[in-house]
Order: sequence, then structure tokens, then C-alpha cells
Amino acid sequence: MENVTLSLLLLFVTVCGCIISSQGFFLPHPSKSTISSLTSTASRTEYWLPTLSMSTSTSSDDSGGEPSKLLVSRFHQISLASDPEAKLRLVLASQSPRRSEILEMMGLTGRFTASPSPLDEEKLQVELSQQEISPSDYARTLAERKAHAYGIQAVDSTNGGVALIIGSDTIVDLDGHIMEKPTDEEVAHSMLSSLSGKWHQVHTGVAVYAVGASTSSSDDEPRLMFSFTDTARVKFSTLTDKDIKAYIGTQEPFDKAGSYGIQGIGGQLVERIEGDFFTVMGLPMHRLSRELTDALKKLNLQ
Repeated sequence: MENVTLSLLLLFVTVCGCIISSQGFFLPHPSKSTISSLTSTASRTEYWLPTLSMSTSTSSDDSGGEPSKLLVSRFHQISLASDPEAKLRLVLASQSPRRSEILEMMGLTGRFTASPSPLDEEKLQVELSQQEISPSDYARTLAERKAHAYGIQAVDSTNGGVALIIGSDTIVDLDGHIMEKPTDEEVAHSMLSSLSGKWHQVHTGVAVYAVGASTSSSDDEPRLMFSFTDTARVKFSTLTDKDIKAYIGTQEPFDKAGSYGIQGIGGQLVERIEGDFFTVMGLPMHRLSRELTDALKKLNLQ
């Protein structure tokens, strides 16, 4: 009788003895030596009970910890577009509805304005095509020149504040050959036929210039805060001629580099993607968020 009682007691201690971790209470399995000493068989099921955390989270900036890295922590520094006394304005130098949509998805609705750059883009494209320049540098250069041209005309309209001008350009790169927007149906058909069944790269160049007070530049010269190119790889499915003509018939290809839009009907053409989806769409959200955050730190606006 005493042996049975002792065995039951050992089983109870083994099963009820718990390990406390940050994830909860775990009731461990009996060890092999314990199992062999028991007269009954123990289950090998592991149980988990959640615990309540008593800690409270605070903003890293407020607590003196690691500073913010993403723009979501600094929305308060970006003025509303409707504020006549704005300390910091955000301007998208583009008429692309897709880029505006991405900024809105980032939480910037009402905190930016969008207007096309005055840059003669076609003239610059011809100039760059006569140079030995990589597709990646080509996209970044276009972005820089777009933002700079807009910044020049915005110098006198900051009203004592600062304006951050975002320029961007997206191109499709098939084996080093740059594909811009198609000029007609024939060009669109040729582009899509070339991309069919193949991998290609999409480069989105981004540049941000600052104009106005506290930019540490001359009154009439925008200050380059940063520029970069983000690249994604895209694999097209093998397209039939009927599919290509039907897609062209939707009219979607005609304002898009490479003759397709991944965020629209053209997403059906894409079999696989490696990299940031938003880079292909026209504005790399994550990279832009980090770079804008660093730019705000450099400006040190209160």
C-alpha cells in the first residue's frame, strides 16, 4: 500500500510541477528515470497555459530607448497639407495615382500634396540614353532631377517652413534593356511579348530634396536629403497572343513602364516576384519610410 501511495505521489509532483517562462506555464513530461520508477504510465502530452504580462509598453523615443526607424512614429512632425502655417510640408512631384495611393496607404492621407514636376522628362531620357548608364542609375537620376526641378520652383512658397519634395521614376529592365511607357499598341505588344515567360527587373528610383528654412542650403538651391534605387525581380507567365491583345485592349498598359501594372489587371501576367511589391507598383514603401525618418532626424524640426 505504501509503495502505491508513493508512486501516486511521485506522479502527482511530476505532472503538477511546472516551469514558468515568459510565454506561460508549461507542465513538463516526466523524466525517463521517473517513469521507470512509477507503477502507472504517464501521458507525454505537454500543456500550455497563457500568462498575463504585467509590463507596459512605451514609445522608444519617449523612454530614451532605441529611436524610431519608421515614419509611422513621426507622423506628428508632418503638417497637414491644409495648414497655412505648416512647419513641414510633404510634396509628391508626380502625377502618378499609384504613388499617391502608396503614400495614402502609409497613413499620409491629408499630409501631402501631389503635383507633376516641371522637368522635361523626354529631353532628359534622350540625354541619358546617349550615356553609358546602368538601368538602376538611370531610374535614380530621373528621380533626382524630377524632385530638384520641382524644388527650384517651390523655394518661394514654403512660407518660412520646410518642404520635402519626393521624386520617383520606375523602369522595367529586361537583360539591361530599359522599357519605359509604350507609345502605342504595337510597342506595348512588343514589350509584353518580350517579357512573356521571362524574369525581368523593375527599378524604382527615389529622391527627396528639402527646400526652405533650416535646410542648410542656399535660399535658392534645394538640398538633396537622400536618393536610392530599389530593385525587384518579376517573373512573367508565358502569355498567348490572345492574352496580350486582350490586355492591351483594357488600355491599362499605356501609362505604365513595361506596359503592365502589377496592382491592376496586369497582376494576372505575373507568376512570381522577388523583392518589394511596392517597388514594382511605383514607390518602395518600407525603404521610403526609413529614409524619410532619417531625413526628419537630420532636419531636427521640433
